Amino acid sequence: MDGVILTPLKQIHHSKGDIYHAMKKTDNGFDGFGEAYFSTIHKCDIKGWKKHFKMTLNLVVVVGKIEFVVYDESKGEFFSEILSQDNRQRLTIKPNLWMAFRGRLENNILLNMASIEHDSDESINIELTDVNYKWSGC
Repeated sequence: MDGVILTPLKQIHHSKGDIYHAMKKTDNGFDGFGEAYFSTIHKCDIKGWKKHFKMTLNLVVVVGKIEFVVYDESKGEFFSEILSQDNRQRLTIKPNLWMAFRGRLENNILLNMASIEHDSDESINIELTDVNYKWSGC
C-alpha cells in the first residue's frame, strides 16, 4: 500500500542481554523526529480509527502482539500486519491514512517514534463502526 513501509528490525545477540534496533535517521521511513512515546493496548481491545494529516508514525511492538490495520479510503484498500517479538518489524505509516490496532495478548506495548510532536489539531478520530472492516476472532 502506498504510504506504508514494513521494515525488518535487527537484533544483536549478546550474552548479557540482546540489543533490539528500532530506527536510525538513515532508515527508509524516517521523516524527522518530533517525539517518542509508548502506548499500551489490552487483549482484544481496539484503538482507532485515527488519521494524521502531518505526522508519520513509526511503530514497533516492544511487548506482546499487536494487530495493525491501515485503511486508504481513497482507494478502498486495507493493509494488516501482526507485529510481535516473533515478527520484529517497524511499521511506518505516512500521513492521510486511517489506522487502528488491537491487542492480541494480555500485555501489549508499542513504541511510536513520531515525525512531529503531538498536535491535536493535526489528526481526527472516527468510530470503529465508521470503517467497514471485519476484525477476525481475538
